Amino acid sequence: MRISQQAGWCKKPASSTHARAALEEIRKTTYTAVLLTMTAVTGATGRNRMAAQVGHSAVMTCPNKTDATMVTWKISPKIGGPCTLGYRADQKKVDRTNCSDRVNCEFRSSQSYALEIQQVGMADEGNYSCEVVTQEGNFHQMYQLTVLVPPRLSLYCDDHRNPVCKAAAGRPAAEISWVPENNSMTETDSHDNGTVTVLSRFTAHSTDEKTVTCMVYHTTLNETKSIACSSCKLPLVCSAFKILSSPLFKHYDRHQ
Repeated sequence: MRISQQAGWCKKPASSTHARAALEEIRKTTYTAVLLTMTAVTGATGRNRMAAQVGHSAVMTCPNKTDATMVTWKISPKIGGPCTLGYRADQKKVDRTNCSDRVNCEFRSSQSYALEIQQVGMADEGNYSCEVVTQEGNFHQMYQLTVLVPPRLSLYCDDHRNPVCKAAAGRPAAEISWVPENNSMTETDSHDNGTVTVLSRFTAHSTDEKTVTCMVYHTTLNETKSIACSSCKLPLVCSAFKILSSPLFKHYDRHQ
């Protein structure tokens, strides 16, 4: 009696080469599954660039997870030491380490654990990271905070009676232009605290009886100022000359 070779239990055993290939495929599949699981547990890490004006408030939020068991804010400013704000849901306790009173966080399960900085200053610039621990895994959010400083604006006439527009101690540096357009001379001066002063001088040959307008562009403001500078260096003499040259005076003189 012949035994059929087609029966499953009678198949020829696979070669060792085929077995190794099968095991390698299983290993790759298992490794991929582990990576996917790790990604799901740790959560995606986000990074945001954020800007806040000096003297104003800045608000940053964590991933919104209502089942958080622990929330931690870590702050690494460019100036000064790091600070940490932490909350444990089981103890309903907030721990602060080296954080200013201007830095606060509302740890409420119904909110996104927002961190607020009141009266933002240059020293607050730096990196901020939040970690939310839940049963699903850990979730992170990162911010890079930049502090903006509006420049102090001034417009005046220099000793040569040229209009000068100045945007002092701004961050970033302001841009200045003139109306009417001309070949203005611009100077910049960088300060140790990261601010920049920009000075622009209107270089027209004569601005007698002409009003020029300075336009200042900055991230925190757009402003215009106008001025008329006389090229006369002796104001009293120029005033007398203007009176003598006026049509009203000439009309009066002809009738004397």
